[in-house]
Amino acid sequence: MKNLLEKRLCEAGYDFSSDIQDSFAAIITELKKWNKTINLTAINSDEEIIVKHLIDSLAVAKYLKHDEKLLDVGSGGGFPAIPLKVILPETEITSVDAVLKKITFQKHLGRVLKLKDFHPLHCRVESMYGKYPGYFDKIVSRAFSRLDLFVTLVAPLLKKDGRIIAMKGPGFEAEINESDNAIQKLGFFIETVYPYNLPSNSGERHIIELKRHE
Repeated sequence: MKNLLEKRLCEAGYDFSSDIQDSFAAIITELKKWNKTINLTAINSDEEIIVKHLIDSLAVAKYLKHDEKLLDVGSGGGFPAIPLKVILPETEITSVDAVLKKITFQKHLGRVLKLKDFHPLHCRVESMYGKYPGYFDKIVSRAFSRLDLFVTLVAPLLKKDGRIIAMKGPGFEAEINESDNAIQKLGFFIETVYPYNLPSNSGERHIIELKRHE
């Protein structure tokens, strides 16, 4: 598995230390172990976990700084939150999911990997408004919901000059067209759209970055 991991990371243009690769290997091992008894994800093979979870998660890193506060909404088994935390240890990362078993797994991984300033929360994002108003520099989701709903839900938690990052697969253009008017009414606009390809011909993905109007 480690040889495959190193190969796929190299194909995606990453050159991480052995310590970071060991952490990624631990994520894969624990995910497969838990998946045998608790259905965390339909993705089970080493190849798919490496490409569709780990490497896909890492695409967000170029939009983050080490001293920022990041929220991952609908984080599931901890993607992209946990791989990002591994490579950006100084970034404070909070992840939220409404499914308890997924947050329980994230907490377990946090202990295994000895992650600091990593906060998995079992709740809905709406319940965070009172405690975290305008708190986060960046808020990310990976195929969580339609773009306009995502912006509606997370806008109260975002700093004034913060960014919203939506990770999308094929067909994102139609979603942008359907959501654009609502996004504009919420005071946001799409600043950049970044396309990237996953290794092993696993498809094209897109990162949509949004910010508030001045």
